[in-house]
Amino acid sequence: MNPEEIIASGNLEMYVCGALPEDEAVAVEKAIKEFPEVRREVELIEKSLIHLAETVSPPVQAMTWSYILEKIRGNTHSGDTKVKPLNWPAITGWAAAILFMGGIMWMLKQSSELNNSLNVTTVENTILREEKLKAENQLAENTEVLEVLRSKDYQAYTLPGNQAVAPEAFAKVFLNKKENVAYIDIKGLPAPPRGKVYQVWSLKMEPLTPSSVGLISAESKIGEGIYKFVNFPDPEAFGITLEPEGGSETPTLSQLYTLGMITI
Repeated sequence: MNPEEIIASGNLEMYVCGALPEDEAVAVEKAIKEFPEVRREVELIEKSLIHLAETVSPPVQAMTWSYILEKIRGNTHSGDTKVKPLNWPAITGWAAAILFMGGIMWMLKQSSELNNSLNVTTVENTILREEKLKAENQLAENTEVLEVLRSKDYQAYTLPGNQAVAPEAFAKVFLNKKENVAYIDIKGLPAPPRGKVYQVWSLKMEPLTPSSVGLISAESKIGEGIYKFVNFPDPEAFGITLEPEGGSETPTLSQLYTLGMITI
């Protein structure tokens, strides 16, 4: 690990408190020698412990604190300078402070885990809200289509396929002539090739006068395979052609896929 990862890991606090497993303690000692920033972080932790201990125990000489740290980490040597007799009340207070610091570290770890759990829950709730909204929109669309199918104001017409172009193709139109609204079901049409789009035409037959109703596109889609069109000329027939993306000014009759008369 690099110095930043070592400092962020929490191992330095456990090392100072003597709670780190031996193999990890050896790795920390190596990092202290190798990285000045790690050594400074350890010194800061030790100073913080001393400051914390002094608030909950009688004053103790710095030499005694060093002795405690070395004893905790098992780093005392036979050649060490002899220290003064230990002030046991102070040591007890410092031990309490160390336990207190350990408790703080544990609480910080728990808080971090709780925050991570809350973040995951927030993301999951966002996804659920989006899925709920999508389901509600789909239900509204299906309800609208169902109302059209059941309404006496709409007449259903089938547009058969052009035998010369797509004999198996067909489409269905649900037309409300009074309100000039049409719902077109294109599930009987093959998927348009890339770069092409279906275009709906309202036709007057004599003389033949086509008027564009609109494109079969996302803007007019209201359900799976169902498209809504409004405000088009009163038709005698409906036709659907395959046109370049963006549509055409006039229908490409060689690409007329469906055509059906509208009875009065």
